[in-house]
Amino acid sequence: MGAFFPLFSPGVLSHLSRLEVEARSRKSRPQQRSRVKELKAKVEALRLQRDRLKAEIETHKSLQKLRVSMDKQSAHEEEEEEEDEEEMDEDSENSQLLRLMARHTQLKDLLHAHHIIGGYNVIKTRQGKGVCVSLATAYDGVFLDTYNLEIDVKPTLRISRHNVPPFIPLNSLVEQSNMQTDIRSFLDTLSQHLNAFAGRKQQLKLVKELHKAVEVMESNVLCSILVMMFTVPGEKTAVLCTLDYTDHTRCLPTRVHFESEDKELPDSPEWKKNCSLLMETPVHKALIIMKKMGNIV
Repeated sequence: MGAFFPLFSPGVLSHLSRLEVEARSRKSRPQQRSRVKELKAKVEALRLQRDRLKAEIETHKSLQKLRVSMDKQSAHEEEEEEEDEEEMDEDSENSQLLRLMARHTQLKDLLHAHHIIGGYNVIKTRQGKGVCVSLATAYDGVFLDTYNLEIDVKPTLRISRHNVPPFIPLNSLVEQSNMQTDIRSFLDTLSQHLNAFAGRKQQLKLVKELHKAVEVMESNVLCSILVMMFTVPGEKTAVLCTLDYTDHTRCLPTRVHFESEDKELPDSPEWKKNCSLLMETPVHKALIIMKKMGNIV
């Protein structure tokens, strides 16, 4: 019988062992590559975070430097302002005097220009062939209506259009003031008539608004006649009051007349005072005084 030989020789076993190690090594390599990629990604993220922190630090430093620079500049400007104020305090009297002189000169120039145009708003029309003059009316500090006249300047001065009320004697004023040689005199007279009319009209309006117990019996479009009915307290006596504005350039009446059932009342000292009051005081204000004195309801 021949000699017994083992199934595997020692060399074969070592070879098999080596192959097994290599196989295990191949299985672990993908895991190692994945781990390496993960570590590289983490390193890259840390680098980005580091760069961002550096940038924030640099920005903070720059802002800090800018704040310091601005604070220094502000302090410097405040010092300069204080110095300027001290210098102005020293010359305050001279500066105030110079400002007043400049203001005085400016006002003189404005008054001169106002004098040249007669105190009225004037606008050229029809390429210089005419002018439009505006006359504003006011009473007791309140601006009311504005009236306009369009005047031809060639060949002679002539009013071509206007919105002056028909009861204002415009043609008579043109003739009386001789508009051709003194247009300013004409405008001044016309302005007096218009402002007086506006004032009387405004007074009548205030009487109706403020004095409900006073009955307005009569008034004309020019507001040159005003008839009112008063009631005397206590006796309940009625008094008829007539205000006559014969001077159409004024807002105050030229005549005051009382009528009453009590024939002695108009001649009494108390009502003579009321007569003087109505001739010297705008009617709506005079009625307030008469009511406070207990003369009317």
